[in-house]
Amino acid sequence: MKTVFHPANERGHNDIGWLKANFSFSFGPYHNPEKVHFGALRVLNDDTIGEGMGFGSHPHDNMEITTIVLEGAVEHKDSMGNKGIIKPGDVQVMSAGTGVVHSEYNPSQTEPAKALQIWVFPKVRNIQPRYDQKNFTEVMVQNQFTTMISPVKSDDTLWLNQDTTFSQGKFDAGQTVDYTIKTAGNGAYIFVIEGDVNIAGTALNKRDAIGVYDTEEFTIETNSESRILIIEVPML
Repeated sequence: MKTVFHPANERGHNDIGWLKANFSFSFGPYHNPEKVHFGALRVLNDDTIGEGMGFGSHPHDNMEITTIVLEGAVEHKDSMGNKGIIKPGDVQVMSAGTGVVHSEYNPSQTEPAKALQIWVFPKVRNIQPRYDQKNFTEVMVQNQFTTMISPVKSDDTLWLNQDTTFSQGKFDAGQTVDYTIKTAGNGAYIFVIEGDVNIAGTALNKRDAIGVYDTEEFTIETNSESRILIIEVPML
């Protein structure tokens, strides 16, 4: 097993008033040649968006984009005609493919929104752009991981144009959880949304992350109530 540890306090930062962003990988004004990507995982931005503010219409192409709202809400509009509100419990996916234009705003005038935006390199370039959204609140089970995105199309999960699996779970303190890699050869990037855990001999706290690869499985031990996101991706 090989690992790479990304402490929260070593992420890139950008504060422009209405947007406070933390970058796990090089993005925008932040560039670190040692943190460009983890396998096919290119971006993991931890954003706080001010009341009534957001990202105006802007283009993307050939990228698989996922939004997970942690607090508040994000309003999405795009050139495919999609419009909707993403709330906690929802996961939004968008294959930019040949090209799409979209905007993302915090619709609340009284509360900030907190969201993770995650980009994964596509498996096939220049596909038809697509959008999907699903709420997982009712299927989440305490002390278990729930698969939210899978490389196999299913009514139970969302799908991205890549051999990637996104799983999330909430755990009590004192849990020992074994995770088996779903796609042979993939690595896993584990992001601690909340809590205090141990993985592969490394202690992780809130917003710390660790990449694990060259292994078929690993174990997570929780020291406190924890919320954990696992992004499994091909190692490029």
